[in-house]
Amino acid sequence: MAYDKTLLSPEELKHFLSTHPEWKHEGGMIRRTYEAPNFLAGIDFVSRVAQAAESADHHPDIDIRWRKVTLALVTHDAGGLTARDTRLAAEADGLFEQVKTQTG
Repeated sequence: MAYDKTLLSPEELKHFLSTHPEWKHEGGMIRRTYEAPNFLAGIDFVSRVAQAAESADHHPDIDIRWRKVTLALVTHDAGGLTARDTRLAAEADGLFEQVKTQTG
């Protein structure tokens, strides 16, 4: 599957981070830790992210620690951050809100 490997400009990254303040730029990746209401809600969130990632053919690093789920995104074969990363990050934010609403 071919896709655009254009790296984000510093301005594009700054805009994304300003509109998604929970995401941090660390080590060349964007990273966010979510805290789910309970363990199973966190696993549900991971499952939803996995489905979205598979559909986009773009897979984050995922770390699960009880109720905390950390996602880290970078487009390895482009050598940095691309719109694929910010799109999946924004989608993950929406999926987390769905999980919180359904659990709460």
